[in-house]
Amino acid sequence: MPRDQTFSEWISPQLPALRRLSRAFATSADQADLLQELLIAVWKAWPAFRGESLPATFIYRVAHNRALTWKRREGLRLLRVFETQREGLQQLTPEPSDARLDQVFDALRALPPLDRSLMLLWLEQTPYADMAALHGLSESHIGVRLNRARARLATLVQELSDED
Repeated sequence: MPRDQTFSEWISPQLPALRRLSRAFATSADQADLLQELLIAVWKAWPAFRGESLPATFIYRVAHNRALTWKRREGLRLLRVFETQREGLQQLTPEPSDARLDQVFDALRALPPLDRSLMLLWLEQTPYADMAALHGLSESHIGVRLNRARARLATLVQELSDED
């Protein structure tokens, strides 16, 4: 990677994917915090990028690993925050958004982390070979997992739609 290239130029094309990753791993209240954590993790890892893969692959791998760590750590913290500030949270009004898209992201968050990651990569039109390299699986296993994850996601979205 040329050293005269700035970090912002290097990561800018991947910001939409990082936003989607944070939306898939965090609730709306925590998405900005997670996005910031992802950017910090990529910033710290940036000097280690040797150009042996696409920047998108490197960035996604670093961000995905950080999101998994964040998800484990934040689960307990969020429970404590919710319990101590329940009344305050109930008074907050969520930003207006597309209800159907919210259902899709709610369903994505309900998938196991590996399936969630594969679905996000698939939505980013990442080739199966890159997904396989990223997760240490075979391309055929990626295909099987994606088929099952898409079916599960469709079921979850339908269940969420039926609740409304």
